[in-house]
Amino acid sequence: MATQTTRIQTAFRLPYELIARIKYQARKENMSVNRYVESVLAKSVELSFPSRPLETEIPEELLHSKGCLQEPSPEELKNDPRLAHILGYDQSAD
Repeated sequence: MATQTTRIQTAFRLPYELIARIKYQARKENMSVNRYVESVLAKSVELSFPSRPLETEIPEELLHSKGCLQEPSPEELKNDPRLAHILGYDQSAD
């Protein structure tokens, strides 16, 4: 049984040549343009972010927050050199 997902109508401005290639590829894969673009975008996002079940609700405060991570303290950076490296802090200066 398929789950119902909320869909939001949106518009993008894209170059004519790109739209033509998208239409061609969608036709070639026997898909609507909308479905083709949705599948390409979904695959692209899955490469960057871990997937979550579609029925998982995202809390409103996360949807509208500009950032939810706090800057790590110097002690946290000292105790976690991997975190310090990922965030670009130079541990050799200590």
